[in-house]
Amino acid sequence: MEIARGILTTIFAIVAWPMLLYFLVINTSYLVLIGLASTNFAAYLRRTFFSGERAVAGSPLSLGISVVMPAYNEEMVITTSVRSVLDLRYPDHEVIVVNDGSKDATLQKLIETFSLELDAREVPERIPVRGALRGVWRSNDPAIPLTVVDKENSGRSDSLNAGINISAKDLVVMVDADSLIDPDALLTVSKPFADDPENVVATGGVVRAVNGCRVSAGRVVQVGMPKEMVARIQVVEYLRAFLLGRTGWSQLKALILISGAFGMFRRDVLLEAGGLDPDCIGEDFELVMRIHKKMIDSKRRYRVVFVAEPVSWTEVPPNLTVLARQRRRWHRGLWEVLSQYRGMTLNPRYGRVGMIALPFYWLFELIAPALELSGLILVPLGLWLGLVDPHYALLLLLVSYVYAIFVSLVALVVEEASFHRYTKWRDLWACIFAAIVENFGYRQLTAVWRLQGWWAALRGSAAEWGTMTRTGFADERDAAVTAAGERLSR
Repeated sequence: MEIARGILTTIFAIVAWPMLLYFLVINTSYLVLIGLASTNFAAYLRRTFFSGERAVAGSPLSLGISVVMPAYNEEMVITTSVRSVLDLRYPDHEVIVVNDGSKDATLQKLIETFSLELDAREVPERIPVRGALRGVWRSNDPAIPLTVVDKENSGRSDSLNAGINISAKDLVVMVDADSLIDPDALLTVSKPFADDPENVVATGGVVRAVNGCRVSAGRVVQVGMPKEMVARIQVVEYLRAFLLGRTGWSQLKALILISGAFGMFRRDVLLEAGGLDPDCIGEDFELVMRIHKKMIDSKRRYRVVFVAEPVSWTEVPPNLTVLARQRRRWHRGLWEVLSQYRGMTLNPRYGRVGMIALPFYWLFELIAPALELSGLILVPLGLWLGLVDPHYALLLLLVSYVYAIFVSLVALVVEEASFHRYTKWRDLWACIFAAIVENFGYRQLTAVWRLQGWWAALRGSAAEWGTMTRTGFADERDAAVTAAGERLSR
């Protein structure tokens, strides 16, 4: 027993103050990113009136956009998602849906809804694709710029590569089939390309949770909070990470991650980079890192930009089982990409990407769950054995949890002051409550899942993709039809 006490005493002497400093720095870093994001928002909102989006919407000189949407077993949402993208306000865009060997009625719904017919065109293989093409379908209405590529199942990345091969426009947008996009999203997220066509190579947009929102004709017409606490907490997470965090990194000119749910790239850069890596579980992260490396190694000027206002609405996991698979996969992908590009870390050749962004992701994204769970085990054990000063334990609690809650609340205030998406007080109070509850159970569970994903990668076990159960979008027209049917059946 005395030997164990001695070992624990030594461990506490070594890690106590570094652990306190770690949580102080990580939360302060998030606060700094939020501050940078708020500066970006203020400048963006001042420019909005003079941005010229109306001129772009009607200009025949605007860069064409190919929207590529991979789909696997998405029959619940596919027609709503495709309508949403077809109806986007932009003068020249095509929609390419890649059916990745769906086993449900995804392809049949698309054929029937949009009156598709087989197209005999030859698809160029600029990027190698593993899944064999089974057919290309096209709308027989020239006013509907929709192409559907049907192929054998080979994964999301390979499907996106198939869509890039058949795309014909200067810019390529990658969106998920379970997403809905704001009407002016293409106008806004393509604006940096129009403003700086020689240097901008990629832009990213905001991803928000559609759970709890009201949808009509493929549009989010009323923003609301979901009923499930798990989904509510994810709303806060998405605001903090996707909106404020990435806007802050963009302001620092060190954005290294664009979400695969809504990203725009120059087509020539995608082809030069070789498309997405089908073997990487963090394919969106890896693609942006590969672009950074290629551009810096070839000494070309370039910019990767995050645009705060256009929103892609996606369905987040409504239960812990699906969420656990997602977080294991995300953390595994984080490890794979960071280890693959470890030569760029702390390498002055790669500027802010190598000296600021990558070290941050190593220290405060990859390692964070391990340190958090270590603290949750060691500090209570030390208090029980009388080895930890209660004042230190209280200080650690304040720095790691109370400070984290404060950061989340600041993020909510900045978002609400800038964009005012939530019109009901009860939704705002639900956000605030979720930001607090997140720290009691949810945060610890996600830390465990993230470590499991990391451990699975280190062991070399097969990647766990799992299935995301869709409930479909809450379309008010469908709800009305359902209600009418229920009344007639009574």
